[in-house]
Amino acid sequence: SSLKMYNTHSCNSSVSQTSPPVMLVGDSGVGKTCLLVRFKDGAFLAGSFISTVGIDFRNKVMSIDAVKIWDTAGQERFRSVTHAYYRDAHALLLLYDVTNKASFDNIRAWLTEIHEYAQQDVVVMLLGNKADSTHDRVVKREEGEKLAKEFGVPFMETSAKSGLNVELAFTAVAKELKHRTMKEPDEPKFQLQEYVNKEVRTAGCCRS
Repeated sequence: SSLKMYNTHSCNSSVSQTSPPVMLVGDSGVGKTCLLVRFKDGAFLAGSFISTVGIDFRNKVMSIDAVKIWDTAGQERFRSVTHAYYRDAHALLLLYDVTNKASFDNIRAWLTEIHEYAQQDVVVMLLGNKADSTHDRVVKREEGEKLAKEFGVPFMETSAKSGLNVELAFTAVAKELKHRTMKEPDEPKFQLQEYVNKEVRTAGCCRS
């Protein structure tokens, strides 16, 4: 069969067996694979990447803070296949493209699917990708913030091209998952959005 399952042997095998899976989801072309490659290798795939489709999709698995990250490149056209993976995901990075209004409008449909198929306590973070494209932007940051607030999920804008907030997105989710597995019953809950806001503000100060 040409179906490539997640290759958990590409990371430390002891980590891969126990670490919670993180999945990148969103419309085709929003930059899921570029975001992951930027995070993993610090590189940006400038236009040369062709989204893999259907059964022949590529899966990337890597580890951060003992968290596995899966990339569903091109697979969104085969939603029934994706549904099977929702159930195993402990966290979902949901992406739209700030230069593509349709990808933003479809976020509600993605969130509905997540609600229907994913685990009840799955960690979801909304990411507005391609934030470096200032001239082509059609979705305002405030629109992303408003939608995220409506659904009660953390939000930030990212850019696989410039690296903006890419590491922060993965690190924040990893911290949330790690906190869940280690925290004592009386320990205060890790505030994911507060952590994100603080880190974004700090990075902004450093850049200015």
